[in-house]
Amino acid sequence: MTYTSHSSQDPFDLARRAADAIADASGVARHQIAITLGSGWKTAADHLGETIAEIPAHEIPGFRASKVVGHSGTIRSVRMTDGAHALVIGARNHYYEGHGTDAVVHGVRTAAAAGASVMVLTNGAGGLKHGWTAGVPVLISDHINLTAVSPLTGATFVDLTDLYSQRLRDLAREIDPSLDEGVYAQLPGPHYETPAEVRMVKALGGDIIGMSTALEAIAARHAGLEVLGLSLITNLAAGIQDGPLSHEEVLESGNDAEARLGPLLARVVRRIGEIRS
Repeated sequence: MTYTSHSSQDPFDLARRAADAIADASGVARHQIAITLGSGWKTAADHLGETIAEIPAHEIPGFRASKVVGHSGTIRSVRMTDGAHALVIGARNHYYEGHGTDAVVHGVRTAAAAGASVMVLTNGAGGLKHGWTAGVPVLISDHINLTAVSPLTGATFVDLTDLYSQRLRDLAREIDPSLDEGVYAQLPGPHYETPAEVRMVKALGGDIIGMSTALEAIAARHAGLEVLGLSLITNLAAGIQDGPLSHEEVLESGNDAEARLGPLLARVVRRIGEIRS
């Protein structure tokens, strides 16, 4: 597996072609909000509004069918109750799949090219706080990028001070005041972290640990998108919970939480749309 950072094809031109293909397939010229659905969040699209089009991801330039169990592998255009359109991306490329960072962030670049001003990034992740249990949704307040790569090249100096928008987190808490927040740490994967690595992340200030989101958030900010991040705690991290970790556990936690998380995310996205409009 070769982890090349960037392909020879211009990634921004590819994103524009993907956005054009989505517009052609859906008949929707502009999507105001985009959402990437991680484990446990995939039913949110069903609660957002009317599905205008659902497109197999591999039919859109730059996207691949997801190889990760629990991801839908489709791109959906949804008309929300206020008339705005949401682009729901169920085809996430992870860094560990070996296609390079441009592939990892292609979804957010496509969202920007499709007209979005807000990017909602969701994931399933391990929790480092003992008070969190499987099934708890947590807002991402900041991140630590431990992949040792960036989706940006050259002298591309992007301010990440308020990367995970305080404004959007406040709006999410208007919907659910009980939402806690924490710092997300992205590691490359695909293996789960060792107990020693989990202790390292905790010492660095991390509260949530996973294999996605941070690279996407950086690219989203570079593209001018305002970012909201949400993690579903699917398990306590290695060395904190009793017993081994497994992807089956992640899927089970996600499935158990979907009935609550889908409507919650839809309400948050609609609230963002109300303020935006």
